[in-house]
Amino acid sequence: MRTKAGENALRAAEALFPLIEAEADAAERQYHLTDGVVEALRRSGLYAMLLPKELGGGELPFADAMEVIARLSWADASTGWCTMVNGVMSASFGAFATADGARTVYARGNDVTMAGNGVPRGYARPVKGGYMIRGHWAYGSGIYHAEWIHSGCFVTGEDGKPATHENGAPKIVLTHHPKASIELKGNWDVLGLRGTGSYDYTLKEPELFVPDSLCFPFDGATLQRGGPEYGLGLVGFTTWGHSSWALGVGRRALDELARLACERGDLWGKLADSATFKRSYADAEGRFRGASALVRESWASLSDTIAAGGSPSVKQIALIRLGMRQLHDALSEVTTFAHRSVRGASLRSGKLQRCYRDAHAGTQHLLLADEIVMECGRALMGATGKDAFWTMFGVVG
Repeated sequence: MRTKAGENALRAAEALFPLIEAEADAAERQYHLTDGVVEALRRSGLYAMLLPKELGGGELPFADAMEVIARLSWADASTGWCTMVNGVMSASFGAFATADGARTVYARGNDVTMAGNGVPRGYARPVKGGYMIRGHWAYGSGIYHAEWIHSGCFVTGEDGKPATHENGAPKIVLTHHPKASIELKGNWDVLGLRGTGSYDYTLKEPELFVPDSLCFPFDGATLQRGGPEYGLGLVGFTTWGHSSWALGVGRRALDELARLACERGDLWGKLADSATFKRSYADAEGRFRGASALVRESWASLSDTIAAGGSPSVKQIALIRLGMRQLHDALSEVTTFAHRSVRGASLRSGKLQRCYRDAHAGTQHLLLADEIVMECGRALMGATGKDAFWTMFGVVG
């Protein structure tokens, strides 16, 4: 059952629909969200809905926050995506940053925007009190309006080569630095999710010092604040985020297809009167609803385990990650079906065309790789060791 705070957040999101939909075209033309939409999201508190309460955030249960992102993504996929990214990054920083780091970033309150790319594309050289970082990062979704930048880096050893853990995995650190320290490349000319402004970026200087207080490990960070759900770490945060987004975009595509099928006609009549279309539409609804149910069911099970004081199993994590991939596969299928079914309607600019383009941009994400699905299969068949655990890109053990 949704909490009262979750209901309030959902109402706040839906109240923004007229503005979001009115400015979606402008966001696409300029390749990032409009100032008006970002300011409205900040005032609504939705950017801080997953920030721990200790830092002034909403600390919503993940299940409630999932429905908020799904609804925002229904209104506009780029808006939902940017809100999701800010939620993942503020939740992780809020949960894992030291007290000094949290004071630095949230000195003026919870109204802080954060963006960047945590996938390691840079290098961090350990020095006294922190790291000297360098690199070039891609896909900084929402970075145009960000105040703080979240950048993943391989930690290097004294020889300058990437350092590794005992199990052979690379050491990766997430670093956080002010927007003023970077240069945007302005190269976001893409098929879909155009309004996200997911520009590449690099540092203005060859190296930048980032103090330890603004860094934490990519995997296995120590929880500093927030409820037990935050113990899922980035594996949980990112799986939540991408699943939430896909729920909304797929639903909007099917809703738009149904509307057009009932309204439009041609030489053969309305699509809604075609027996073949009715059967195909039912199959599409079943495919998408089935994948959506897997996502919600697996998250409900995981949340129940955490609420009871337990730790999610390797299989439970596998199910939320498998659900994310299955949902995106269904998203690709139903948006392709919608695009091909409407007899040219989605060739022109409009909501259905945007759903098709945005869906096929979102399905390109690294976290949907086949290699991760293979790891889900290994975990679900019980072929992992007794002490196995998930990292961002697979199971160790």
